[in-house]
Amino acid sequence: MPPSPRRARRVRALVTGASGFVGRHLVAHLRAEGDEVSVCDRTVGDPADGAVRSYTTDITDAASIAGVVTDAHPEVIYHLAGWADVGGSWKAPVEAFRANAEGTLNVLSAATEVGVDRVLSVSSADVYGAVTEAELPLTEDSPLRPASPYAASKVAADFLGLQAWLGRGLPVLRVRAFNHLGPGQTDKFVAAALASRIARNERDGGDVLTIGNLSARRDFTDVRDVVRAYRLLVAKGAPGEVYNVCRGCDVAVQDLADRLLAMARRPMRFVADPELLRPVDVPVLRGDHSRLTAATGWEPEIALSQTLTDLLDDWRRRLAAPG
Repeated sequence: MPPSPRRARRVRALVTGASGFVGRHLVAHLRAEGDEVSVCDRTVGDPADGAVRSYTTDITDAASIAGVVTDAHPEVIYHLAGWADVGGSWKAPVEAFRANAEGTLNVLSAATEVGVDRVLSVSSADVYGAVTEAELPLTEDSPLRPASPYAASKVAADFLGLQAWLGRGLPVLRVRAFNHLGPGQTDKFVAAALASRIARNERDGGDVLTIGNLSARRDFTDVRDVVRAYRLLVAKGAPGEVYNVCRGCDVAVQDLADRLLAMARRPMRFVADPELLRPVDVPVLRGDHSRLTAATGWEPEIALSQTLTDLLDDWRRRLAAPG
């Protein structure tokens, strides 16, 4: 039986990557739970509202990150900053590796020097790479076989977290997040890209939806469920451990596309665009969140239908906004 849910205590937290998609949702969730939140990113926008301190920095600048962590002196660091564009990493592998691996090393080193109580370091399910149906669902003990420069950089970041725990005693919790989506997501990701094209066609009268590979199957979780898992892990997870954050079922991108198309307010059609295809696209990913659930009692709560509705409505609002 999972432990009965209880409210995690309030903490002094620093969120890296606070201006990003997940960062914005995490900052809002932490503040709603009463935490004292400081934020940092290359640019700090709306998430700084209500934050105790806001810092503009680059995680590849070790001295700058050390200064931020020293000044904020958090009990907990949620490390979300880094390179997030899987497809883009093929064209910029060095930049992706520096942001994800070197940037994580800088954050962990600064946290060690200051004596931070806990660091949640967010990696990706892409570290599992090319898998077969027989290997599903993926557990935290599944082999790591990165198939993209992004995934390789995330393996490095993941193991830097483990080394910081084993070698320096820094209480690091590692997360392997599967695909997540929801309002506020950039159109560099498949569901948000489709939602943005539908909303733009509704506004402009178009009828073409460009698409890439729709056969891939992914394990999608609402970002609001994801950030809830992050805070629960900081409160109840085991330092040195790694946790999958996922729904536990896979959905074809074709299904996402069909669901979003069914919500469109005018007739539209799919048109394949070779430019949207990746050099390597893992056919299927599905995770097992048993370890996370056993440690925290977490379960996904928001239905995929609600997530897609919120995502499309968000893009309609964004594209209708002046300027």
